[in-house]
Amino acid sequence: MPPEVFLVALLSTVGIAAFTIIKVARVIRGESPSAEVTERLEEVERTVQSLQQELAETQQRLDFAERLLSAAREQRRIGE
Repeated sequence: MPPEVFLVALLSTVGIAAFTIIKVARVIRGESPSAEVTERLEEVERTVQSLQQELAETQQRLDFAERLLSAAREQRRIGE
């Protein structure tokens, strides 16, 4: 690996780690996040709740379809 590429990768990794450590330190210290961050977090929470609801509905539909297929198989066995 060329030294330039290695240096860029190293600096990127160290920069990301430092940014993360600073963010975590602020949270631990008790600094409240900015209004923008709070708003984005609330939007993420709403999205996750929506996805959870959609997943639950999809699982119910899958269960229903599996029951129908199972019943059809049973009827074919009985009818043989």
